[in-house]
Amino acid sequence: MRKQAAAARPSRLRLLLFAFGDFAFNLYWQSIMLFLLFYYTDAIGISIGVAATTYMVASIWDGIANFAAGALLDRFGDRVRYGALLVAGAIPLGLTFMLAYRPLPGSSGLAISAIFGAHLLFRTAYAGVNVPYLAMTARISANGQDRAFVAGMRMLFGTAAAVTVALTTVPLGSWLAGARLADAYFAAATVFACAGALILILVGASYRECAPPQRPPPGNLRAALVSLSRNRSFVALNAAMMAMIVAITVLNKSTLYYFKYVLNDPAGGQLALGVMGLVSGISIPLWMLLGRVLGLRTIWMVAAGLGVGGLLLFIGVQFDQPRTMQAFLAGMQVASIGLNFVFWAMLPNTIEYGEQATGVHVEGTVFGLAALLQRIAIGIATAILGWSFESAGYVANARQSAATLADMRTTIASVPLLFLALSCTAMMLNPLGRRSS
Repeated sequence: MRKQAAAARPSRLRLLLFAFGDFAFNLYWQSIMLFLLFYYTDAIGISIGVAATTYMVASIWDGIANFAAGALLDRFGDRVRYGALLVAGAIPLGLTFMLAYRPLPGSSGLAISAIFGAHLLFRTAYAGVNVPYLAMTARISANGQDRAFVAGMRMLFGTAAAVTVALTTVPLGSWLAGARLADAYFAAATVFACAGALILILVGASYRECAPPQRPPPGNLRAALVSLSRNRSFVALNAAMMAMIVAITVLNKSTLYYFKYVLNDPAGGQLALGVMGLVSGISIPLWMLLGRVLGLRTIWMVAAGLGVGGLLLFIGVQFDQPRTMQAFLAGMQVASIGLNFVFWAMLPNTIEYGEQATGVHVEGTVFGLAALLQRIAIGIATAILGWSFESAGYVANARQSAATLADMRTTIASVPLLFLALSCTAMMLNPLGRRSS
């Protein structure tokens, strides 16, 4: 079976077309990650504590929905075509994304409930489409180099989407809908939803499976979870991922707030997000090359070390100019991309490791559970940031006191530093080392 799969390796063009799907997903994901919390607080006037709490709950729900989708794939995946799922879910996903940004007047309990409900609908739709796409990365090719190539190309396309979202959301939305910030976000979301739906329909319609599973899936969810609990590579990799996600999320979500309230340059924050995306595009091929030479686990340590060094510099040096802060964030983004590349390149390999160790092929649940843990980490990070800012005395669209700004800065530095160190500890326990590349 392995020889047949190797002989049927897809062309680079087909791998690129498949990876292009990540551009669509990241039009949605990057917008939610970079702008939605800020949209809640500074565009429609929800307090940061309430906004962070609802965001955390929605993120955890997202993880539960991803896990459920993964379990369903393991149970019924042999009866459906994954590409068809992408085609069927593309338009509903785009519509719910638009709904998540639909501005509602006031910040009453009813308005907040409606906004929260729209957020949950989007997260559910995203899970229903994204989990099959992630599972397809293990079936697009049986070759480890092809998978690493797909992981790198997905990150490049995701980076292109991140740059697009960061640099065009407010200008494009303002051009289409006027200067009111809430209307601008909704207009931009409409454009992104249309583009994303068209891309996912194209990717789903053109997908061809080249590496079907070599063993039958587990008979039930309990068997899948037991198998994963015995999969040391999966457990260690996801523990490292969760710590890394908390660190990166706190840093990234604080960017717009830091530029607006510490540096008094809101536009500089949007530019910083764009610069971070451009830096990602440059650094991804470099991390891919280093991964071939050093191995994936070593790359994790190198990238985390760069991040720790940058945070120590941030603690010791006062970045009080937009350009110096943008340079710092660009350097941290290089480290972030290295960590994300390792995770996505190594995650499909944990499927084979677990299959060899336990004799059970678990596929959909791998990606569903990984997504659940990722969303929990994002929710934790958002709550840490929001609650810390609120306890520091943050008030949206107002001048912050010196003490508030100092406490905000402490959160931005200390939380990522701690969790990057924890990620290295977890990765050291991962049995997939140099040969996993």
